[in-house]
Amino acid sequence: MQEAPPPERRYPGKLTAWLVFVSALALLGYAARLGAGGDTPDDLAYRWSSSVAAIVQYGLMLGVLLLIARGLPRRDTFALRRPRSWGRALGLAALALLTIYLASFVYEQALSLFGDWSPTDEQGLVPNGWDSSRAAPFVAFFLVVTLVAPAVEELTYRGLGVFLLQPWGDVVAIVLTGLLFGAAHGLVVALPVLAFFGIVVAWLRVRTDSIYPGMVLHGAFNGIALVAAVSGAA
Repeated sequence: MQEAPPPERRYPGKLTAWLVFVSALALLGYAARLGAGGDTPDDLAYRWSSSVAAIVQYGLMLGVLLLIARGLPRRDTFALRRPRSWGRALGLAALALLTIYLASFVYEQALSLFGDWSPTDEQGLVPNGWDSSRAAPFVAFFLVVTLVAPAVEELTYRGLGVFLLQPWGDVVAIVLTGLLFGAAHGLVVALPVLAFFGIVVAWLRVRTDSIYPGMVLHGAFNGIALVAAVSGAA
């Protein structure tokens, strides 16, 4: 039987630190994008350096996150608890995933009216096809993108972020963490899709009172995108 969570409290100092942290992530994301001239190599998924750099980045993020959360009840802060019903939680996750795909499709169709703009191509993480000669680094990249990235990003936004913002209301927590999650990727064309993704996953976190369904959805979303790309289905 799950313990009842403690009464909601406001932590203005920790909330400020978290907002500074995620705002810095967004600024660094856009700065890196501008520094690269908006272009990224099309073989990032086949480079060992991509996985190593990502692991270092997420390790640093997790360290800062734990520092901000120091002194808070870890389980409640990050919603590290099973959902009340895994069947219901996975059903909501599937519904959320379908909603994200539908919104992405509608957005891409609207974009096509104004030119050849692709949110997926803008990010540059998805390869254009399969290269069997570089299978090992691709598997490493796949594991980072489907396991490490979803875990750390969910703990950052839907974990600590939602926890610190919920005293101001669920809507504020869901919308603000979603927008900041989208901004952290440093993209322009894909920003609405990423922000919507963040909002939907934050809604899932609030509805299930658990971080785990969002991690499953996030990992599945990333994994499907990579598999579709290398199989030629994207």
